[in-house]
Formats: sequence, C-alpha cells, structure tokens
Amino acid sequence: MSLLTLFVTFFRVGLFTIGGGLAALPLLHDEMVGGGWIVEERFVDMLAVSQSTPGPIGINMATYVGYTTAAVPGALVATLGMVTPSVIIILLIAKFMQNFAGDPRVVSVLGCLRPTAVGLIGAACCFVLVRSVFATGIPLFGGLQVDATAAILGLVLTAVRYRTKLHPILIILAGGLVGMVVF
Repeated sequence: MSLLTLFVTFFRVGLFTIGGGLAALPLLHDEMVGGGWIVEERFVDMLAVSQSTPGPIGINMATYVGYTTAAVPGALVATLGMVTPSVIIILLIAKFMQNFAGDPRVVSVLGCLRPTAVGLIGAACCFVLVRSVFATGIPLFGGLQVDATAAILGLVLTAVRYRTKLHPILIILAGGLVGMVVF
C-alpha cells in the first residue's frame, strides 16, 4: 500500500469524523475491514490497544494501522492524514466564527452536529459490545453466542467504576491485567 493511499484514506476519515475518535470507528472499520486491509479480529485487537494507550483513539488507530502497513513512515503519514482535516477546520472556524457565532443558521448547524456525534459514538459502543461479548462463546437465543467471561468482566468493571468512582485509568489497567490472565 502506498503512503499516498494511507494519507488520503485517513484524511477522508479525519474529515468526516465529528465527535471524536469513537465517532471515527464506523468509518475506520469500513475503510480497513471493508477495504480488505485487515480482518475483523485484527480490527478489534487494534481497537483494544488504541483505547488502552494514551491519546485520542482515532489518532492511535491511524498510527497503529500506518505502522503495521508501512512501518514508521506509514505511521507518520496515516497520523498526519488523520489530524490535517481537524487542523484546517479549526483554523477556519477560529477565523470566521467570531463574525457568525450568533447567526441562527450557524447555531442550527451546530445543534444538528451534536446528536450526529452522539449517534456515531453510540454506534461505536454497540460495535465494541457486539465484537467483544457476542462474537464467540456459548450459543444462546437462536445461535447468538455470548462470551460469558467477557460479559462478566465488562459488567464487573462497569459496576466497580460506578460504585467506587475509581479513575477510568485504573479500570482500564485492571481490565488489561485480568485480560492477560484470563484470555
């Protein structure tokens, strides 16, 4: 795969990602798995690593895919492709928003982007849930398989988070440690 293809692909994903890295997951999935770059299981593994490492998940995914595709130059080009649209858009917004911040059309467009971002993030959450809990395991209703260990681990860590108010980093580390032992 050429560096130009990497840049253009991640530029396109970065351009249409509204709402952060989790909102980029459906686009990244379509490009990488749908485009035949990687298989589904590899995407889920990349997602887990990208969520566990510091930094925005979309940029982490771009860096990871770029590195696995074309080593260090690929990582740099994919990351640059992912962040360039955001930099351009933020510079344009900063330049013109002062003049149009009160315009009802601008307020309306921004109001429509919020639920769009929520929907994309919700789709990403559903994707992660389905791929991590329902991908393999014990057959249940009509052939649906549930990985009981992953489901229990997810529920326990969620309960611990909301009952103890532990910092999310500690929950991530605990999940990683348990995953290393169990899986």
